[in-house]
Amino acid sequence: MTSTAQSSGLNALSYVQTKVVPLRPDHLERNRIVAYNKNSNMGGAFDLLRTQVLKVMEENGWRTLAITSPTPEAGKTVLAINLAMSIAHHTTKTALLVDFDLRRPTVGACLGLTMEKSLNEYLADEAELQEVLVNPTLPRFVVLPTRKAIPLSTEVLSSPKVSHLISDLRERYNSRIVIFDLPPILSSDDVITVLPKFDCVLLVVANGMNNRKEIEESLHHLGTANLIGTVLNKAEPQNRSYY
Repeated sequence: MTSTAQSSGLNALSYVQTKVVPLRPDHLERNRIVAYNKNSNMGGAFDLLRTQVLKVMEENGWRTLAITSPTPEAGKTVLAINLAMSIAHHTTKTALLVDFDLRRPTVGACLGLTMEKSLNEYLADEAELQEVLVNPTLPRFVVLPTRKAIPLSTEVLSSPKVSHLISDLRERYNSRIVIFDLPPILSSDDVITVLPKFDCVLLVVANGMNNRKEIEESLHHLGTANLIGTVLNKAEPQNRSYY
């Protein structure tokens, strides 16, 4: 990724090695991806979340954010995509979204991406990193999708190759925020295995779906992590709370 004009800063980015894939607005709308259009009034909640998250991350020098939930169907992937897009609209940051839900990857499908090469090929040493990154025609936004479930996901996430990947993505650009969509924390030991590798974590709780025991158990597992906040998802707009 290179800047086409130094004087224009981050507003003038061209993707030389990164594959550019156009997104379909109708597909995004069906999958509740509302932050693609920065002029949409439906993205306001994600802009607010973005501002709060970036404030804490900048204060601490953090650049990698993990997103998880207690259980499946809490909406963490949709939130991760919308948050990443909202950050990309922020003129001083670039956003990279990585699908690390290796048991049930859905980021690419939610965005409607064609995934000839993905994290699967990278981890199998069948592709270089620049071959599996995708720019979905949104300036300052890059996606590293996972095309299909990866066997032995816990072992993969604890591997030196994944540790090197996380470090590489974090350190390559100072202005980049890297968001990792993780599996639900109570569904497997994947999250506990990989969590120490990230700067901070955001917990997504589904209104009316996650009970108190599940939330408390999740918070217990996140005890040693830098929990940046808890998002109440799937709530009525007037009751929606972020912190």
